[in-house]
Parts: sequence; C-alpha cells; structure tokens
Amino acid sequence: MIYPIIRQLLFCFPPEEVHYFSMNLLKAGCSLEPVRSLLQNCFSFKGDGLQKQVFGLPFQNPVGLGAGFDKNALYLRELEALGFGFVEIGTVTPKAQPGNDKPRLFRLPADKALINRMGFNNEGLETIQQRLTQWNNSRLPTPDSRLIIGGNIGKNKLTPNEDAWKDYSICFDGLFEQVDYFVVNVSSPNTPGLRELQEKDSLKKILSQLQNQNQGKARPKPLLLKIAPDLTREQLDDIVDLSFEVELSGLVATNTTISRAQLQTPNSKLQTIGPGGLSGLPVKARATEVVQYLSAQTRQKIPIIASGGIFTGADAKEKLDAGASLVQVWTGFVYEGPSIVKNICQYLAHQS
Repeated sequence: MIYPIIRQLLFCFPPEEVHYFSMNLLKAGCSLEPVRSLLQNCFSFKGDGLQKQVFGLPFQNPVGLGAGFDKNALYLRELEALGFGFVEIGTVTPKAQPGNDKPRLFRLPADKALINRMGFNNEGLETIQQRLTQWNNSRLPTPDSRLIIGGNIGKNKLTPNEDAWKDYSICFDGLFEQVDYFVVNVSSPNTPGLRELQEKDSLKKILSQLQNQNQGKARPKPLLLKIAPDLTREQLDDIVDLSFEVELSGLVATNTTISRAQLQTPNSKLQTIGPGGLSGLPVKARATEVVQYLSAQTRQKIPIIASGGIFTGADAKEKLDAGASLVQVWTGFVYEGPSIVKNICQYLAHQS
C-alpha cells in the first residue's frame, strides 16, 4: 500500500505538527460529501459478527480510537469515515490549558513507539461541550449504527490532588448529555502527581462521588477507569476490589508506561527526549498481561477495553482472547495509517 511511503515523508517533520496537518487535511476532504463517501467506502468494513453490545451500548465494531488523539472532538466526522466503532475524546479538564512545553511528542521508529508528555492540553469543558452538542444535533436518528463517543475526563494541572474529585465531578456533569460513556483518567504520567490518585483511598473518593452523581440521573452512563501498565499486582487487586465496590461499568487497560526497558532506540536519544509516557509495540506484552489478569480476577464480570501495542488484527485478537471486550488503537494508527480499522475488522471477521 502507499501509506508506508507517505509515512516516511510525514516522519521527516515534527510529530505534533504532522498530526494536525494530516487531520485538518482529512477534515477538508470530508467537507466534500463525494470525498467522504469515497473514504468511507475505502476504509470502513461491515462484517457479520463484529457488532457488540458492551456496557449496554451498541458498537458497530470493537475497534476504537484511544483518548488523546482527538482531544477536542474536532474530527469525529472524519474518524467515523475511517470506520472506527467508537472514539474517546479528551482528556477533558474543566478549564482550558495549554499542556506542557513543546516539543512534547516524539517518535521511536525502531521500536514502533511514541513518547508523549502532552500534559492534558485541551480547549476546556465549555468549548468541547458545545462542539459535542453540535455533533449530536447533526446526527441522523439511527442509534444502532452511530459512532459511540466516550468522554475521557481529568483534572487541571493546578488543581491539588485533594480537590481533584471536584474537577472530575465538573467534567462528568458538563459532558453527561454529550457522551455515551465516561473514562476517569488518573493514569497519565504527564500531569504531576496524577498517578498518586490511583491509590485506593484517593480513587474511591473520586469514583464514589461520580457514581453518586451518576445514580442521580434518570439514565446513568457507563463509568470506566483507565489504569497504568506499571501497577503492581497488589495495586491491580485494589483496582478490582474497588471496581466491584463502586460498581464500575468497565476498565481501560492500559495507559502509557514510564518504563524504558528493552528498547531498540539508543539510550542517548532517550536521554535527549526526556520524560513522558511510552506507547506502542513495547507496551504490547504488558498490556495483554494486565488485561488477562484483570479479566481473571473480575471473573469477566467487568468489561475491559484493551489498549497498548495494537497494530494488526492478530494484535487485536490477542487482547480479545485475553479477555477484552473492545480494543483501542492510537500509536498503531500513526504507524499503520487510515486502513488500520478495516484491516483489524477484516481479520477478526475471518476468525469468527
């Protein structure tokens, strides 16, 4: 296919600039209905047996796009044309924030990986809420064939950890009418102190508050928790216990890792890049291991969205066989290109 040649050209330029250039080019193309229809025909795959009902929502296929790619819900129409079954927007914080200083996104081609320290850069709750409202109002009334939207929520960098629950609460209420499910993000390594919120007591305070709000609604929304791949077995056991205690709808496993073990990229380059979350192929084995452990410990009673090192249909099947109900791509999308969803869906359809 032509994408490897295009990728080689794109990789000559800074990753964050390429990201917005590519997506804005796609957006311009999709503004013309013939172009959008052509893209949909090229990159969507409708196969028997791909539809899934997970935490009460109808997914047209099990392949989603992880949070952080479309932080501000700018490209939903375009991502739908590329065949995604669901898209997770965000991470959304109550107030807009610029994130960490640039450069903050780095490629590791030798490892088929990325390092990012974006820092929850986003346009803030109010702007994203308005954008999602416009998106929802433009949709045709076909609930069983629409793109499922997840809302990934976090805290502002300047909000102290003891007040973090307030930020999550604000985002939950603000996006409640606009998204289909929520993901609580306490596992990004790029906001100082955020991962401390994965400790059981801190996490219980946030999740209990959100579930109290949720159960006060006429129709509660699925509430999920996104966890890091770096948790110990004891910490994973705490997550499992808490998931049952607060009646979580699901888990997302996993976020990026702070580990730099067994990389092909020279250490000198890693030192130049500095801190950040590592994603892609190096996370694949650990992410699968975490999915498998969580699935066993929860006795498959809590659905899992698997994320980490998914590039091919075989990678996706590995996660599903480990106990996941759905999968998310991100780094794989960068390396494999716009055909990734179709390729994975074709593979899974032929396996069934």
